[in-house]
Amino acid sequence: MNTFLQILNVQPNPDPDLIKSLVAFDATYVSLTEDNPDLHRILPWAGTRYRVGPQAFLDTFTRVGLWWTRGPFNIESVFSDGAGNLTAWGNFVITSNTMGKTLTAPWSCRAEINVDGLISYFQYMEDTFATTSTFWAEGKKQFCANPFGGCVWF
Repeated sequence: MNTFLQILNVQPNPDPDLIKSLVAFDATYVSLTEDNPDLHRILPWAGTRYRVGPQAFLDTFTRVGLWWTRGPFNIESVFSDGAGNLTAWGNFVITSNTMGKTLTAPWSCRAEINVDGLISYFQYMEDTFATTSTFWAEGKKQFCANPFGGCVWF
């Protein structure tokens, strides 16, 4: 569990040496979505980085710091099955560096720790509808999700 907590806490200030000591050379990192080309256009790190290892963590953590100014990152709950599978939930505060919009959003994360005590799989999720809204410049968006009719405008 210590490896998992260390990687969660190093996000705001990525330390390459620490990340390399915690992540397997062939680890897979899933950031926000398995594959969503539209989200990837807004957040270039979004998607699955198969067997890239520590570099995926460094790239993601560094880019997030360029897109947003990070506020508190809170870990509220952590669970382990005792066999190397861990999950955690919490919330964070961010302010977009382009639009100056601030919000608090929930996050969740799942990790697999291999027999060497290193992260071999990492999946990080957050409320991307909220976080990407911090970059919304202007204009209206229409969402038609209700199968019984009606749309919502923002």
